Amino acid sequence: MYPSARGFSSSMFSQSNMSHLYRRIDVETGVSGASAHHLTLMLFNGALEAISQAKGAMQTGQIEAKCAAISRAIRIVDEGLKASLNPDAGGDLAGNLANLYSYIATRLTSANLRNDTEQLEECTRLLTPLRDAWSAIRPQEATAVQAHMELRA
Repeated sequence: MYPSARGFSSSMFSQSNMSHLYRRIDVETGVSGASAHHLTLMLFNGALEAISQAKGAMQTGQIEAKCAAISRAIRIVDEGLKASLNPDAGGDLAGNLANLYSYIATRLTSANLRNDTEQLEECTRLLTPLRDAWSAIRPQEATAVQAHMELRA
């Protein structure tokens, strides 16, 4: 399970590997202690980060990285943001957000197929105001907002 002293390599502790490890630990520990409000904010940030990574990979011709980043963004939008909507409590707002999230997932898929950075930028333009609005909600007010709008947590 653990590498022996002979199993260490210089690449094992590279800046990139350590950065990835710290980010993963930060996300895992952040999730375990996060409120539903903070988890939603993490989903928005994760989707936007994945879209940004996809755009960079697309511009540099890194096909595998582009596909992985877009797939991650789609999963966050569909399985995170959209799946957390509560249509019963959220009414028209939840329905409109569900339609928007479906549209974003479709545009991400299209951007992947067409290598179209403009579609990625459109998704960023659509998600950013939602993330900013969600971020502006004070955590103590988030419980009331979530009960009326989104999370089933």
